[in-house]
Amino acid sequence: MAIFFLNKWLKHPQLSRQLKLIKSGLKGKGNEPFNGAALTIEEKTIIDKIRKKTAVLNKNNITRTKAYLDFYIQHPAMHWPLLAHMVSRNAGWNMTDLKGDLLSRLLTIDEQGMFFSFMERANWLIFQDAYPQLLLYEESVKRGEPLFYLLPYMDISIFMEVIWSLLWETDHSDLLTIALIINEQNYIENRVVRNAIYQKEVIHTIEFKLQDMFSFNYILFPYTNHSIVHFSGQVVHLFDELKERILLGKKLYRLLFQNESTLRSIVKWAVNHEHTGSRKDYWPHIFNNVQEGYPNQPYHARLSKGKLKSGAKKIYSPSLVYAWENQIQPAAETGDWYRDAKIITDLIYRKENVDDKIKEKYCDSLEKLELAVVAKNIIF
Repeated sequence: MAIFFLNKWLKHPQLSRQLKLIKSGLKGKGNEPFNGAALTIEEKTIIDKIRKKTAVLNKNNITRTKAYLDFYIQHPAMHWPLLAHMVSRNAGWNMTDLKGDLLSRLLTIDEQGMFFSFMERANWLIFQDAYPQLLLYEESVKRGEPLFYLLPYMDISIFMEVIWSLLWETDHSDLLTIALIINEQNYIENRVVRNAIYQKEVIHTIEFKLQDMFSFNYILFPYTNHSIVHFSGQVVHLFDELKERILLGKKLYRLLFQNESTLRSIVKWAVNHEHTGSRKDYWPHIFNNVQEGYPNQPYHARLSKGKLKSGAKKIYSPSLVYAWENQIQPAAETGDWYRDAKIITDLIYRKENVDDKIKEKYCDSLEKLELAVVAKNIIF
């Protein structure tokens, strides 16, 4: 049955040739351990330089997020770094939410720490796997020759070696971006999402399920139009489902690049607004990185239709450097997630427009979250 559907997709006129090449390149790979030839001194030097730069920039969410944007500005033909930058901004906002006015009143200190550990581990892993690929692409461009045969020596999936080798000199940003989405989500599947500790302490908790149920978890792409902040974005549902995360990544990619004018505005906003992790970055009229009230006082609802009520204090949203200390991460678990070529069906990319009407939904969710905090005040 899988072969039938694969052959059906291979008849797609825009993807047929590329998918056949990828399928051919992946044939027979994925079931054996990597045993590469000995490297030259020059090759070892390249790998060592890439690893050192990656480690320096993988210090925390702030350094990662800036690194992605800097790379996109230097290589705008590479779409994935911009998508990674915008998603990483949201990861930072989610991390600081744990110490902000709202979630800190719903979660215990231990729960806050575990949620942060879950997000930080996932984002650290993705960066240490994906950023070396970007740097190796950059080195290949400088030298005018592909160096992607070095990827397995950095414990990067054979799936991405095949993808990069076939697409690096072609105008296939779509396929390359989606391949990176597939890779990153498969990479963290067993290392984080299926990790027994995170399953118990995060994914199977009531708090995590409530965030899904009430749509508290948004990925927002801020931009300005006539000095007014607008948002495009999506709601994160079913984070523990691999296929759903890949589909979300595709939707976010389409959303980011489907309109040239909006894309330019999003990039301009990102360049002009340094990422701090505080939601003040995009809504300073509602959020502040300084606590305006007293943290131990009962919380009273402050929002109405996306605006602060008259006389209400702004919602506290700290900068990341004040919310969380840098974490020393253990080395990534070894092993290649890739198993067989059936995965290429996930490369299918439909170019229909994605609904981006999200501002009102986001405001409504903030007010629901406020009500949850107020309700907890009343109960306890």
